[in-house]
Amino acid sequence: MKFTRKAHANWQGTGMEGKGTISTQSTTLDNAQLSFKTRFADGVGTNPEELVAAAHSGCFTMQLSFLLNEAGFTADDLTTEATVTFEDGTITLIHLELKGKVPSISSEEFNATAAKAKEICPISKLLNTTITLNATLES
Repeated sequence: MKFTRKAHANWQGTGMEGKGTISTQSTTLDNAQLSFKTRFADGVGTNPEELVAAAHSGCFTMQLSFLLNEAGFTADDLTTEATVTFEDGTITLIHLELKGKVPSISSEEFNATAAKAKEICPISKLLNTTITLNATLES
């Protein structure tokens, strides 16, 4: 399977005082605000690190679902929080915090499948940083 996706960013002005927008092909993001404040402080809008976290948590969780299905399991619930650490101009760490409810699976198999999903999800393979995972199987 091969496909492409697009997003568009626009920026006007300096890095600190300027402002911008970002839009996605699906229009889920449609001229969402970007600014120095939304990236480095608290402001209304989004930022690249938040978008990476969203992409990574979504990709990983979907990949895990596929792997669980291949092993004969169907998750009742998989929730992943991705935390992106930005330090001195570099994304130095992404931590995935997974909680899952999967009937009839052992903790060992759940953790092993989650670890495999972390390694093979396309966004994990794209990123050049340390990626950690904590997986919790809930009853």
